[in-house]
Amino acid sequence: MKKKTLVLGASLNPSRYSHMAIKRLVQNEQPVVALGLREGSVAGVAIDTGKPAYEGVHTVTLYLNPQRQEEYYEYIMGLNPQRVIFNPGTENPYFAKKLKAAGVEPDYACTLVLLGTNSY
Repeated sequence: MKKKTLVLGASLNPSRYSHMAIKRLVQNEQPVVALGLREGSVAGVAIDTGKPAYEGVHTVTLYLNPQRQEEYYEYIMGLNPQRVIFNPGTENPYFAKKLKAAGVEPDYACTLVLLGTNSY
């Protein structure tokens, strides 16, 4: 099943996990949008800045530490995703609880592992 994914914390640096996640999502033919500090492109996916009003986002995969996530709480919830993946290093029990209360599934997992094991 195709699940439109927002990579939040997207990087142009090929050594960053967010960069690898964008590439892997594209390879797995998942629709992907990306949001980062700098505009650019990874694997044909434009990295946007700001807080665009994306439509139909199923999953938000986080690559921001908990402190950096704070400014995106309302933005993420406003996208009405079905789940938010907290990749290693992004664990945030406060935000996870807030998401769960709003009916959004918080998932402590690694996007790359989920894709690699066909569990995405």
